[in-house]
Amino acid sequence: MSEQTYDVVLLVEQPLSVLDARQVRGLHDEVAEPVRYHLLLPVEDAAARIESAMGSVAASEVLVSPALTMSDMDLEETQRGMLERARADLSDCLALLHEAGADAVGQIVSVDPIDALSAKVSEVDGAEAIILTRPHVVAEFFHLDWTSRARRRIGVPVLHLLEHETFGEQAGGGEGVTGL
Repeated sequence: MSEQTYDVVLLVEQPLSVLDARQVRGLHDEVAEPVRYHLLLPVEDAAARIESAMGSVAASEVLVSPALTMSDMDLEETQRGMLERARADLSDCLALLHEAGADAVGQIVSVDPIDALSAKVSEVDGAEAIILTRPHVVAEFFHLDWTSRARRRIGVPVLHLLEHETFGEQAGGGEGVTGL
């Protein structure tokens, strides 16, 4: 008979710091079952990133000469570089979690982060989800941020933490778990 695990799906916007890894692990010190973290790290799409940058240039009043077009970019090489960076970041994040005493596995995701989170929670029968992001005041105000979207979508408690900040530095001493 296999031992039951307490599965936590962890979605991060940027690579974890040592502090992030320790705080996440510390949240589950009192859980009786073995805790397993399933880390999801989104990787950007190179074409979308270049298109966004070009849109910023096009929207400015400065004329760029010669004109930069997407065909001038080596999208495959840019995407390959972004994937390599994401793989290295994932490896670093997992190492930090392991150093903090966590049992952790992870993957990079290229689909919508909330789709990936929802799928992983279902796949592993996750007990909870934790989302670590930078502050996104406007998106949070309009409830378009990852946490608000996840709370509407998945059927487990969702905790939102700010990356690279202690619990005490976070607004209100940390948001806490929001129920279903």
